[in-house]
Amino acid sequence: MSTAMLELAAASSDVLNVLAAFGGGLFIAGALIWAVRLGMRVQDRELPHPRPEEQPRLPDTGPVREMREVREPDEVPMPEDKRERLMPYQLHSSGTRRGKDQRRKRWLPGSSGGFGSGGLGHV
Repeated sequence: MSTAMLELAAASSDVLNVLAAFGGGLFIAGALIWAVRLGMRVQDRELPHPRPEEQPRLPDTGPVREMREVREPDEVPMPEDKRERLMPYQLHSSGTRRGKDQRRKRWLPGSSGGFGSGGLGHV
């Protein structure tokens, strides 16, 4: 093989690489155009957005406020006879009940934060 043949082979592979890249780009562009058109068709079939008068409104009494309270565990009652079984109607509906002391627990100076928070802890 002569040098001229090698140069022609190298040049033709460069042309093929460029044509393959161009064809791949056209394929990707076509796929994106198809996806956008499909999305537009799906969106046309959806229900229209609600009008402003159909939007949710605040109640006349104003916004609902959250209620904070201190809860404590509600222990399971012990039956009088240890052999007796507790029935569902003897249990309470919740595992907690409203605490007797509703004062909020405050941070004490000198006490640490959570475990591993890097504080000094009790000094």
